[in-house]
Amino acid sequence: MHSRDYQEDVAPAANPAMQQVHFLYSDHHWLYGWLRFRLGDATDAADLAHDTFVRLIARPRRFDSSQEARAYLRTIANGLCIDPWRHREIERAWLETLATQPEAYAPSAEEQTAVLQALHEIDGMLRHLPLKAARAFVLAMACGMTHQEVARELGVSSRMVGHYITRAMLHCMQLEARNLGQAGAIAP
Repeated sequence: MHSRDYQEDVAPAANPAMQQVHFLYSDHHWLYGWLRFRLGDATDAADLAHDTFVRLIARPRRFDSSQEARAYLRTIANGLCIDPWRHREIERAWLETLATQPEAYAPSAEEQTAVLQALHEIDGMLRHLPLKAARAFVLAMACGMTHQEVARELGVSSRMVGHYITRAMLHCMQLEARNLGQAGAIAP
């Protein structure tokens, strides 16, 4: 019995789209290789290949050709690559910042982990804001610019800057409430 015959025997018969997903997954080594090349990490590549197929299973569809299916899967996988890249960029920037500090001021390993986690959470919050709202928040809070300075930088009114910052602060509070809710659910 050939491996192709075996695949046909165990393929889900629920519907043609799911059957096609099954066959695509059974030949997914190409996607893993493509992700491994792009990410430079075997573990991340395996995770993202899995996540790509989870998305396809959640919304199965039929493809007219294997090239169309591979292009679709690469598009999904490419979108999923953004998070690991962003995390690495944040970690790189944090390590560069630490390297410029005198050793006497170096935070402990626990503090470093807490800061990285906070930076990832802030990045996640900012990604869910419109670009100008995120920029206004960073310029005002991290750079210490006044509303008027931020308004000039963004080409908007001071009133709009206030609106952007309020929106960003609301997102921060929602994030904090979510974190507190998760901590409360874990605590005995």
